[in-house]
Amino acid sequence: MAVPLRGTGEVREEKDGDPAARPALGRFTWEEIGQRTGRGPPPQERWLVIERKVYDISHFYRRHPGGARLIDSHAGQDATDAFVAFHVDKVLVSKYLKSLQIGELAPDQPSIEPTKNKMLVKDFRELRATVEKMGLLKPNQLFFFLHLAHILLLDAAAWLILFYFGTSLMPFVVSLVVLTISQVQASWLQHDLGHLSVFTKTKWNHLLHKFVMCHLIGASAKWWTLLHSRHHAKPNCFQKDPDIDMHPFLFTLGKKFSVELGIKKKKYMPYNHQHKYFFITLPPLLFPTYFHCHTFYIAYTKRYWVDLAWMLTFYIRFFFTYGSLLEIKSLLAYYFIFRMLESSWFVWVSQMNHIPMDIYYDNNLDWVSTQLQATCNVEQSLFNDWFTGHLNFQIEHHLFPTMPRHNYWKVAPLVKSLCAKHGIEYQCKPLLTAFADIVHSLKNSGELWLDAYLHK
Repeated sequence: MAVPLRGTGEVREEKDGDPAARPALGRFTWEEIGQRTGRGPPPQERWLVIERKVYDISHFYRRHPGGARLIDSHAGQDATDAFVAFHVDKVLVSKYLKSLQIGELAPDQPSIEPTKNKMLVKDFRELRATVEKMGLLKPNQLFFFLHLAHILLLDAAAWLILFYFGTSLMPFVVSLVVLTISQVQASWLQHDLGHLSVFTKTKWNHLLHKFVMCHLIGASAKWWTLLHSRHHAKPNCFQKDPDIDMHPFLFTLGKKFSVELGIKKKKYMPYNHQHKYFFITLPPLLFPTYFHCHTFYIAYTKRYWVDLAWMLTFYIRFFFTYGSLLEIKSLLAYYFIFRMLESSWFVWVSQMNHIPMDIYYDNNLDWVSTQLQATCNVEQSLFNDWFTGHLNFQIEHHLFPTMPRHNYWKVAPLVKSLCAKHGIEYQCKPLLTAFADIVHSLKNSGELWLDAYLHK
């Protein structure tokens, strides 16, 4: 029986009565693939390309282990470099892709999409091969063991300070600071584990990720992975990067969006003052309010029962150990204050690399351009490395998300050379300048919105 192929005049040959017969693969153009984004009138097909092979993910995307929205963000596009960047065991994953393949690019079609820089893609893939040959994707497990050890020591010290010195103001404050440091450093370690960069075996990364994220921090590991992977796939791309979902309901972000919002006469907040209310909203309140609710909501609605069980062990441990030393009011105050401190530290570090950069819709650029236009670095020092969890090397981290962080400094010169060759700006700032740029960016966006709101 001959079954017409979608988008081409070719046919699939299927033998009647032989369910095992594999249909012949079709040949497609980039134009045909670009129309299968899952948007528009039915049928809402979703196709993507990996190494010239065309896959139909229309039904699979909801079952994608990394989350439906992550793979959906590449529908209608070439996902080769994203696929390579995110998957550690590519041979294993490729086996599951076979059933999704519907064809290949037609012989007259280029391997690189027209919207992407062909030479930059070629040079980056060569750089990736060099990185693998240099062993820069292999973790130093002693580094991560020592990091975990100092987190556990600080965690224990926070309680011991109250136990030995009492609960007066000074021990209370010192204990809060020590626990905050432990929690933030645990956040950086869970980030490493979530990116599969601590162990060569994926299952060990997942297991320790649950211990650190769920038990030590009290949040869902799978919840974090769902959100953070989308951020890495399309950083600063509106409606694809969850890290900028605060636009436009809390802040207006990016020059283009701010002007567009002003022209449409939309005002959800007094954006011209957003650089002021930023200090009392996002940094201190992200963790104790939104993240707290959202991690439980996602874990419950998606039935992450293992994560929820692990998360409960954090709250049982915390309220049992600290509840034996503090009265209920002091205990709740202690918990809320350390969450506010932890949140402030995290927000300033995580936003310094992205908010000041370009923010707009996904223009389907190549992997390097997508990451570099949304990312900047902070100068290296022992303190900056420790304080930011090596996220001062944000560019390198975004280009190679599974690379162990202790190797970022080794690949940085190679990335700089690649950027220089192709005329791409490689931004690197002092730490305090990066913090200040968050505020300056919000102020500029607010002023652009106000001008467009009043005069355009």
